[in-house]
Amino acid sequence: MDVEKLRAETPGTANGIHLLAAGSALMPQPVIDAVINHTNLEARLGGYEAHNQMADSLDNVYDIVAAHIGANRREIALMENATVAWCHAFYALPLKPGARILTCEAEYAANYVAFLQRAKRDNLVIDVVPSDAGGAVDPEALEAMIDDRVGLIAMTWIPTNGGLVNPAAEVGRIARKYHIPYLLDACQAVGQMPVDVEALGCDFLSATGRKFLRGPRGSGFLYVARKWLETLEPAMIDHFAAPWVARDRYQLRDDARRFESWENSYALRAGLGVAMEYSMALGMEDIQERTWGLAAACRDMLAELPGARIRDVGAQHCAIVSFTIAGLEPIEAVAALREQGIVIGASTPSSTRLDAEARDLPVVMRAAPHYYNTEQELKQFVQALRALSPK
Repeated sequence: MDVEKLRAETPGTANGIHLLAAGSALMPQPVIDAVINHTNLEARLGGYEAHNQMADSLDNVYDIVAAHIGANRREIALMENATVAWCHAFYALPLKPGARILTCEAEYAANYVAFLQRAKRDNLVIDVVPSDAGGAVDPEALEAMIDDRVGLIAMTWIPTNGGLVNPAAEVGRIARKYHIPYLLDACQAVGQMPVDVEALGCDFLSATGRKFLRGPRGSGFLYVARKWLETLEPAMIDHFAAPWVARDRYQLRDDARRFESWENSYALRAGLGVAMEYSMALGMEDIQERTWGLAAACRDMLAELPGARIRDVGAQHCAIVSFTIAGLEPIEAVAALREQGIVIGASTPSSTRLDAEARDLPVVMRAAPHYYNTEQELKQFVQALRALSPK
């Protein structure tokens, strides 16, 4: 990778050290231009007219997203964010009273509270699959829990609170073997590693644009496997998702866009498409190699700090680094670093409560380098942490 060129195309790198791709990465200039140009076009012509003029380009975003994850354009719905995408799939699934939902210890809070709501409303059961010795979801334990009451397997591929990479494809193999719907939260995975829905074996996959994809906030997508488009009805529809074809009848669209609504931000969609093209031009394997390599270097540097403890688990570690330092309060440290122009994040136990309780985790600091970061920036970040740490 030509890192200097990538940094030159990323205006935010001039304003400090940004190590929070797991929250909202820095957008490259082509993405910024796409959003601004469409917004300016709307300002000049009007929203409807701008859409009409750019219709072909905007429609092509479905092909771009599909190509990025090995899907077909009919299987893609463009959404406001990953949570909306995930919820559209989850709340549409017709789970019978008494059905079991199998999930993982690292499941994200937004997903789990949805489990709780449907468990209360629809009399469902939530069962958590144990983790293996390394901290990842245990496929053998998962398979041992399968019975005829299991209505859904829902997993987070990469959690918000650290570098764990769950064995998503192995989970998919089990889901297919027993013909169980599989909903995969890929919010933190898409953009930092290759994604192939066929290899993953998932029926549904949700993701956002703002994280490792480097797209704009307010963008995301949902993948719905083609077989579900014949039977699955959204929990909510409008006349875009289901045209009003007769006085007493509507007709659902025959593609995943039945989960969309008529109104949306076309400027953000334009930005999402460019962000995905930008990533694919660089090559997802190369992106994974560089981002994961920077994260590994970051872990090595942090491990040398007195009182530092790396909190990442699992046999495979991604581009998210979670850690604590004895005597250093994470929220205060994040704020102090921000004043120095160094951006990292913090993850509270409530965001991944099951994992936090199982491992007795406090608030952890979270650094997530992207390919536009440098090892020199990582050294400056660690040096700043060292100065903040108790002597």
